[in-house]
Amino acid sequence: MAKPFATRVACLLFGLFCLPAFTFGQGADTATEAPAEPTAGEEKADQEAAPREFGNEVETDRIVDSLQEPLSSEVVNKSLKRGVDYLLESQHEGGYWGAPTRTKALNIYAPVPGAHHAFRMGTSALALCALIELEEEHPEVTPAIDRAEKWMLEALPKLRRADQTAIYNVWGHAYSLQALARMHDRHQGDEEMLATISELIEQQFDMLTRYESVDGGWGYYDMRYGTDKPSSDSISFVNATVLVAFNEVRERGYKPPQKVVDRAIAATERQQKKDFSYLYGEYLKYSPVHPVNRPGGSLGRSQACNVALRMWGQKEITNAVLAEWLERLVVRNGWLDLGRKKPVPHESWFAVAGYFYFYGHFYGALCLEQLPIEEQARFSGPLARLMLDRQEKDGSWWDYPLYSYHQPYGTAFALMTLKRCRDSESATAAE
Repeated sequence: MAKPFATRVACLLFGLFCLPAFTFGQGADTATEAPAEPTAGEEKADQEAAPREFGNEVETDRIVDSLQEPLSSEVVNKSLKRGVDYLLESQHEGGYWGAPTRTKALNIYAPVPGAHHAFRMGTSALALCALIELEEEHPEVTPAIDRAEKWMLEALPKLRRADQTAIYNVWGHAYSLQALARMHDRHQGDEEMLATISELIEQQFDMLTRYESVDGGWGYYDMRYGTDKPSSDSISFVNATVLVAFNEVRERGYKPPQKVVDRAIAATERQQKKDFSYLYGEYLKYSPVHPVNRPGGSLGRSQACNVALRMWGQKEITNAVLAEWLERLVVRNGWLDLGRKKPVPHESWFAVAGYFYFYGHFYGALCLEQLPIEEQARFSGPLARLMLDRQEKDGSWWDYPLYSYHQPYGTAFALMTLKRCRDSESATAAE
């Protein structure tokens, strides 16, 4: 019997590098531990500069090409249906997903109740996005969407940061914008609903302006001064998340605050390295070879940062750059997979945290959409198989244990990723 896709990729990757375990501290002004001087091999790996100029191009092509097996639309559709069924079954009666249950002795910092308001909003917004995207082919989701929309319209205006240190609400504001963009499409012709959606979108613009970091962009902790306007540095992938959400509502005719957008772009560009990987956060700018800042550590966020900057007009983010990082996502997937389901953030190789796994693949799928149809087929099959191989027995996907939020948000990311891969394969076949 052929090995599953995940096993084959892991076997290809596991022997490439061996790095010491490294504990990465979030929220500090510097790394918790000074990185060791790079060896010659590590220094060479970190100098991967231009697209298609890293590593062994022939070997990379061979690995990617070896994964080009026919993708069965029947298998994909069954997987999508199982994921949809999981979201329907796990939705709370109130219309939302996730709760501060399944507590354990090891949880991330989460001041109550505000942190959980943010987690619930972000999780529910993602689940709502996924269901709206699949509603046409799965009309049975309509009642769940209606309940989720009703809950969001009532809860979203109340979302604020938990306290002066925890600013998790930025995730809720960003992902609710993406949900509102899809609701805008869903309610065309309903002027009353569109007016409500428009009001909420403008409110999210205001909230994201209010919680913008002093240097531009957004973070999710302020461990410095706890000021009214957060004093923390921006985090590259939070900037990317918001910029992608801003672009989605911009495409529907709304106007995100341009000065806020400009500052977020500038903050993200300051964290961009020459190989189009990105610092974890601007506070690590003096530790560029910290494991989390190397290409392996950036594997789950480079797609988000690259596609966000591409959407906002950075011409350096070419098709070649997007294709390069999709290649890396496939060929080096083991670095992300080793962190998946580990309970301690950043305990894995390159200080990767589990919650980057499905996040990174969702934004990889957005990168896929940016490529010409004829270039998409090279990556859509491998990305889809990564999702298929990781679906749980109950139909969900998850990558990091987070109370009871992880399965709904992981499932939402995976559904939206898998749908884009399937649609790409169909479009390619029709060419």
